[in-house]
Amino acid sequence: MPHSSINTTLGRWLFFSIFATAAVPAAVQAQKTSNNQVKTVHGIIEGTLEPSGVRAFKGIPFAAPPTGDLRWKAPQPVQAWQGVRKTVKFGPRAMQANMFGDMGFRSDGMSEDCLYLNVWTPAKRGKTLLPVLVYFYGGGFVAGDGSESRYDGESMATKGIVSLTVNYRLGAFGFMAHPELSQEAPYKGSGNYTLLDQTAALKWVQENIAAFGGDPKRVTIAGESAGSIAVSAQMASPLSRNLIAGVIGESGSLLGALSAVPLAKAEAVGQEFAAALGVKSLAELRSVPAEKLLEASTKFGPYRFNMNIDGYVFDKSPFDIYASGEQAKVPLLAGWNNEEMNARAVLGNNAPTKANFEAAVKKLYGDKAEEVLRLYNPATDAEVARVATDLAGDRFISFSTWKWIDLAAKTGGQPVYRYLYSHPRPPMVASMGNATPGLAGGVVKSDGKTPASPQPRTGGAVHSAEIEYAMGNLNGNKVYAWTADDRKVSATMQAYFANFVKTGNPNGAGLPNWPAIKGENVPVMVIDVNTRLEQEQHRGRYLFLDKNR
Repeated sequence: MPHSSINTTLGRWLFFSIFATAAVPAAVQAQKTSNNQVKTVHGIIEGTLEPSGVRAFKGIPFAAPPTGDLRWKAPQPVQAWQGVRKTVKFGPRAMQANMFGDMGFRSDGMSEDCLYLNVWTPAKRGKTLLPVLVYFYGGGFVAGDGSESRYDGESMATKGIVSLTVNYRLGAFGFMAHPELSQEAPYKGSGNYTLLDQTAALKWVQENIAAFGGDPKRVTIAGESAGSIAVSAQMASPLSRNLIAGVIGESGSLLGALSAVPLAKAEAVGQEFAAALGVKSLAELRSVPAEKLLEASTKFGPYRFNMNIDGYVFDKSPFDIYASGEQAKVPLLAGWNNEEMNARAVLGNNAPTKANFEAAVKKLYGDKAEEVLRLYNPATDAEVARVATDLAGDRFISFSTWKWIDLAAKTGGQPVYRYLYSHPRPPMVASMGNATPGLAGGVVKSDGKTPASPQPRTGGAVHSAEIEYAMGNLNGNKVYAWTADDRKVSATMQAYFANFVKTGNPNGAGLPNWPAIKGENVPVMVIDVNTRLEQEQHRGRYLFLDKNR
């Protein structure tokens, strides 16, 4: 607790001890007896002390509930409260369909009232404010929640970091644009509420994190998949550029994955959705129950609602922002996994032979197929699965991450560190029974009739597999039979991440040296049981994809 808060608490205790004739009010009594309280700008909150020596504050509101007339508006300020607000359980997750059956939520249900964040901070305070990590979850901007154990901030807090996870609106609730919404907004744009929610959380951090022992001048934002796309967006947005000191991106950027579209295109999708709902006015749209809106948007197509270039969140195309070096001038650590997508995304159900691969490439690329086959060229049938996996992963999300890293290194004027995560998950524990691994780190139960999920064909690290390792949260995932090798990889990756959050440089004692990119010299840290440095390979692949995006 800050020194000023201690003085305030002591003064109130003396006042009531000497002058009060009635019982001490419960709120004041709590301030006197608890060390787990923090005074935010909106009121006092009380969390819990974990056995690890970390204080946890869960379900802190950072904006007003985006319901009723606030649906599809920029987040509004939180209403202050009196007394002590208990923050001992996660808030509700955002409205979302069950897109990924293996997400492990610990949230307090699901609601449009979802704008809450969670803070983990070391209980023992020194005189120096600590670095801050704000983590944005993945899930394609249609699913996910800050309560998932793989993102938990407790382990990072034990490393001397104030760690946060943040909820934000998803799908149609987070990205629907419409001409009437643009007309009513003071900035004459609409959509992008997901990104505005994240910006509001970063502003909350600036106003409040010192009370938790964090340094508002040393805030690193991080995320995986949609979360990585989000931090690449925040790095580009003029609304957030000055709120961050560093960025970590795991698999994805808006420079090629879920990219921003023109505002008019996003508005047209919103008009089409309103027509599908059978409503004719903005008031009617806002009166549709959240559950009905979710159901309708899922049928309509949840991925049809994109971020857009609204002149406010983005004042120009994000590609142009990065190309001209107008993004936040901060260090970047980013990379991807070596099996982001399965070979079947290219081959379908066809056998992994050279003939089938060539046929699939010709179908995908037409008159450019010959060039693709020079770049993705399996020498034998035995190499087809690996090469097809590379192509599928590049098309899905690896290219966008490469493009972000490449432009940031060229125009950002700050160190950029690139990794390739290559460690596959271990087998599942025996008690999982008839189940297959899911993308979100859990399992998808099988009824014995449904075909099994595609399994890794190259023994690689699938999309999202690194999260528990990077955040030090293997123990929170009970699905996999973690081994000593897994713990070794986790210790290495978490140390790199923690060092970067603290200093803007991942290097530290006991770790392989990781140099930043310098011009044409592009070192890549391959994170595995044998973590090692390699030089960039296959640059021609990404140059081709860039030319033909």
